[in-house]
Amino acid sequence: MDNSTVSTVAGDDRRTRPRVGHIQFLNCLPLYWGLARTGTLLDLELSKDTPEKLSEQLIRGDLDIGPVTLVEFLRNADDLVAFPDIAVGCDGPVMSCVIVSQVPLDQLDRARVALGSTSRTSVRLAQLLLSERYGVSPDYYTCPPDLGVMMQEADAAVLIGDAALRAHLHDAPRLGLQVHDLGQMWKEWTGLPFVFAVWAARKDYLAAEPHHVNKVHEAFLASRDLSLEEVTKVAEQAARWEAFDSEVLERYFTTLDFRFGPDQLAGVREFARRVGPTTGFPADVKVELLGG
Repeated sequence: MDNSTVSTVAGDDRRTRPRVGHIQFLNCLPLYWGLARTGTLLDLELSKDTPEKLSEQLIRGDLDIGPVTLVEFLRNADDLVAFPDIAVGCDGPVMSCVIVSQVPLDQLDRARVALGSTSRTSVRLAQLLLSERYGVSPDYYTCPPDLGVMMQEADAAVLIGDAALRAHLHDAPRLGLQVHDLGQMWKEWTGLPFVFAVWAARKDYLAAEPHHVNKVHEAFLASRDLSLEEVTKVAEQAARWEAFDSEVLERYFTTLDFRFGPDQLAGVREFARRVGPTTGFPADVKVELLGG
């Protein structure tokens, strides 16, 4: 191989890889685990971060494709196109988006409620449920997601991701606290699934590189399907490094809903109808789907 070929392989090709975001929470592990197995991992330039930071990077144009929290997607729907058939959500319990409380939720009016995350979607969902379903207006404040510290100053706390899973399974029972699953609360209230994050491409990148966008979509669908087929193996491997055993992780991975079809879209529209005007997007915001 001559030097000019080496230069192309090491430089130009790498720069043309799609820049793709990767949420570093356990809930997205099944969407990424299969990428190595299917041989598509090396076709992507992956950036790992929190949901909020990845959303910001996609909206700024620092990523071409990636997961974006639902609220940020709806706020920027004119610039993004969502991937059909793939999302992070639930159709009932979610296990990792919870309100942990020292008192019944209908007693939280004017009480202090700690928000252990800047995830606008989970926070907005919790605020919506407390306001409209329980008729309370707490005093919200943000802080790091440490349940023991939160409960020293607050009557309740909103947690997401791995911190919520730990609180749900370990800390809250040990501390005698009530755990309320946001996904289950939404399902009981509306009868619909809830979507916390979608996968989306920037429209300017789609216009320039439609082939790359479609290939990334196909890669994530294949990865997701393979991971769920081999979910016991995924859970066993993850349990080597996580604070949860493989049985818990398998239950978690199979509780999550990674689909984005008509029912999930109906849940998105219902959420937008209820919170859009107070959250920065129209109540009837249009969700554009890849290939739609």
